[in-house]
Amino acid sequence: MNIHEYQAKAVLREFGVPVPNGAVAFSPEEAVAAAKELGSKAWVVKAQIHAGGRGKGGGVKLAKTIDDVRAEADTILGMTLVTHQTGPEGRLVRRVYIEEASEIARELYLSCLVDRATSRVAFICSTEGGMDIEEVAAETPEKILTLTVDPASGYSGFHGRKVAYALGLEGDQVKQCVKLIGNLYRAVTEKDASLLEINPLIVTGAGDLVCLDAKMNFDSNALYRHADIFELRDIDEEDPAEVEASRFDLNYVKLDGSIGCMVNGAGLAMATMDIIKLYGSEPANFLDVGGGANKEQVMNAFKIILSDENVEGILVNIFGGIMRCDIIAEGIVAAAKEMSIEVPLVVRLEGTNVDLGKKILNESGLAIIAADDLADAAQKIVAQVKEAA
Repeated sequence: MNIHEYQAKAVLREFGVPVPNGAVAFSPEEAVAAAKELGSKAWVVKAQIHAGGRGKGGGVKLAKTIDDVRAEADTILGMTLVTHQTGPEGRLVRRVYIEEASEIARELYLSCLVDRATSRVAFICSTEGGMDIEEVAAETPEKILTLTVDPASGYSGFHGRKVAYALGLEGDQVKQCVKLIGNLYRAVTEKDASLLEINPLIVTGAGDLVCLDAKMNFDSNALYRHADIFELRDIDEEDPAEVEASRFDLNYVKLDGSIGCMVNGAGLAMATMDIIKLYGSEPANFLDVGGGANKEQVMNAFKIILSDENVEGILVNIFGGIMRCDIIAEGIVAAAKEMSIEVPLVVRLEGTNVDLGKKILNESGLAIIAADDLADAAQKIVAQVKEAA
């Protein structure tokens, strides 16, 4: 789950992380009130969306007067902000963050994430702050330092000193960095964050470290123990189909292809998407109905898949372990009859009650194409979609 910058900074502030003062606003009037309350000599008006690159897209503006704050907030609120992370469709800006302006002497990069390769929390830092870290990695990889923290021993001061020296910090800044890295580590581990990115981390004119930006993602599987974080969810920033899927405990991610997928099990779903690509097409989604899906969930899965206008065919790939193939078959038939599915539908069933499931499909009177195995299913749906085109 993602949260907004101002929310991330509020979380970090709880852990003693230095961030500028600011306030969220949903209208130009609220923006003006926030600026007056902050009492700064200058302010930054920041669009709040779940995407990076806001400054390049015109979503971050410096305001030197209260009138500038009002004008910039009026311009940004309601705009469709397009960045390299939003895609060409952009994101509608519904809120802005009014923050006191900071005097910047240096811009640095710092992030903290769960590294699956090492099963540790990893810190990534660079002297090239304010830039896309992917660009830095491609052009000057020697300017990036990565270090991991062993969960058995936890954070120690030497981790912070390594980061400080890599960033070229000196004197009291090293002590600040040691404390900062320790507090960030606590925030990530105690709140079950999967990613924390600060770009830029700045050195102010007074020589202090301040987190000028903050992006946080959280492990959705751990939100049950973080009610305070779950309350920060902004469904306006999420794909409507993904929000709808979450209501029925379906794991759905929209993609750009034309073949809708309904599969049980994340690994099998990934394999299904891979084999669709292998045979020359692209998946329209990732959809894992889980190991214990019922008839209603299957029907809702179909509705979500078909809500994507790019879907030109559907591949159902079910291995019946905990889930019975006859239950899946009943759901498929019910959904097909209720929704009058007009795109090609290929179904591959295997496992518990597979013969009964196939019988239900064969006797349904519907144009459902049966497949013997995964390769057969992928070939058939790709061929059907290409033929229909």
